[in-house]
Amino acid sequence: MNLFSRSTARRAITSAAPAAPTTRATSGAVALPDPGLAALTGEWIVDPAHSRIGFSVRHAMVSTVRGAFTEFESRLYFDGRDPRRSRAEVLLSTASVQTGVEQRDDHLMGRDFLDARNFPHIRFISTAVEVAGPDVYRMAGDLTIRDVTRPVVLELTYIGHVTDPFGYQRAGFDGTTTINRSEWGLTYNARLAEGGALVSEKVRLQFDIAAIRTAPTA
Repeated sequence: MNLFSRSTARRAITSAAPAAPTTRATSGAVALPDPGLAALTGEWIVDPAHSRIGFSVRHAMVSTVRGAFTEFESRLYFDGRDPRRSRAEVLLSTASVQTGVEQRDDHLMGRDFLDARNFPHIRFISTAVEVAGPDVYRMAGDLTIRDVTRPVVLELTYIGHVTDPFGYQRAGFDGTTTINRSEWGLTYNARLAEGGALVSEKVRLQFDIAAIRTAPTA
């Protein structure tokens, strides 16, 4: 994904570096990357200490409940010569969901929703990247929840790239997408006396990401 359009850790998934993508890049006009971005080509991971992967959903039609997954692993690859060849994979622990209310967290981890005992992970794997405009990108990918895999498109906004005081290269971006949870088998609900749903089927997923470069390319 082209997260670094301007010139200027905890755990990584322990498998080998991602292979070149097999899907074709999206068609249409392509913004030419800055030649200086080639130096940023390589592997990155999401820094859990400075990132948030969360969600928000309407409750009782009048309020919004927000939560996040506090444990996750990631693999990111940025291609500075052709950002369309960049890719990402994120693995979330369903048992790490937190909304600030223990009883609600237990319900989300139970069989009515995420069923963390039988489905311990939520996975996103990118399939294509499109440059949508200055510092704005669309990343298509497959989202798997409760062993149901469906396509989604993340809208990404690049924030910036720096080298921190410890010598780590960092890049930041925000991403969001909205899904219908029932399409992944999360169909539990209760009805209100007025006829609406206690929990909305629409869930907004939010990615506030600080990525760290793991090592320079050879």
